[in-house]
Amino acid sequence: MRSRPGLSARLKLTLSYAGFLAVAGALLLAVVWMFLLRYVPDNSQGLLGISPNRYLLVRTFAPAAALAMAFLLVFGLVGGWILAGRMLAPLTRITDAARRAGSGSLSHRIRMEGRRDEFRELSDAFDTMLEQLESHVAEQRRFAANASHELRTPLAISRTLLEVARKDPTRDRDELIGRLYAANARAIGLTEALLLLSRSDRGTFVRAGVDLSLLAEEAAETLLPLAEERRITLDVTGAATRTSGSAELLLRMVTNLVQNAVVHNLSCGGTVTVHTEARPDASVLRVENTGRPVPPELVPTLTEPFQRGTERVRTGDHAGVGLGLAIVHSVVRAHDGTLDLAPRAEGGLVATVRLPRGPS
Repeated sequence: MRSRPGLSARLKLTLSYAGFLAVAGALLLAVVWMFLLRYVPDNSQGLLGISPNRYLLVRTFAPAAALAMAFLLVFGLVGGWILAGRMLAPLTRITDAARRAGSGSLSHRIRMEGRRDEFRELSDAFDTMLEQLESHVAEQRRFAANASHELRTPLAISRTLLEVARKDPTRDRDELIGRLYAANARAIGLTEALLLLSRSDRGTFVRAGVDLSLLAEEAAETLLPLAEERRITLDVTGAATRTSGSAELLLRMVTNLVQNAVVHNLSCGGTVTVHTEARPDASVLRVENTGRPVPPELVPTLTEPFQRGTERVRTGDHAGVGLGLAIVHSVVRAHDGTLDLAPRAEGGLVATVRLPRGPS
């Protein structure tokens, strides 16, 4: 809703300065009148018959006072206009930067110099906001491009299979149906993962008391057939660990961590250990797995969308879409927690989640 135009801040400051000087001058004249002229008699005679009296002083003083008031008013207007312009110059730069950002240019920075004051703090905060916005927009664009690419693959496979079925009616229908089912399941899984990631990013969920140890047992029970298929030992240890949040999102977080540990545990006979611990300052969930060595420079990229580590791994119904750790990171961040990924010296990865303590 657009508001009516009003006076600029510079004009308001100018009028304020001029008004202040005028009021100060008027008070000064009032003080002179009260403490000087009031003690001068109305009529007095000196030796020559002429001496200062109140009437003569008023006639002499009034024009000079009026001239002084006019000078103070003009001086206040001119000086106030100049001072207000100098004082508001940083605000003008910030306004220009805001207009550029509104038009889509997020790369501009104010970088105000000089001593630290309120305008300098506002400028630095605005630069920080622009930097975060630019990074967020770049991340969203990269995410959208990756998501469209990932969705295009199963859709292209489905279209190709349908064209093959139309051109070759004699082709084995069971094989085509199986491949179509797999492509469709992958597209559905990717879409659900994208929706879950968006939901956790928005933080639109109801918080309640959750026990991480129960979620760890549920996730381990769900993924036990996959672990047995790959001949991996899956252990869950630890005591009750309470936190506050969405049970559905936290369960998906734990499940993704355990699934990632199982799927990327490339050595048969490996182990995956899920441990929960209630510390005085946080509720901790740690998922540790054996496997191939993870390069340290690769670890910071694992939580980015559509990153699958050193290679793609697809295992039956648990084919990854590259959003597992990205969803984990988003859920942890939405619950005001931290996620720490560290490679093991013997190979594999240790994922440590720290969440705020919940009610006992």
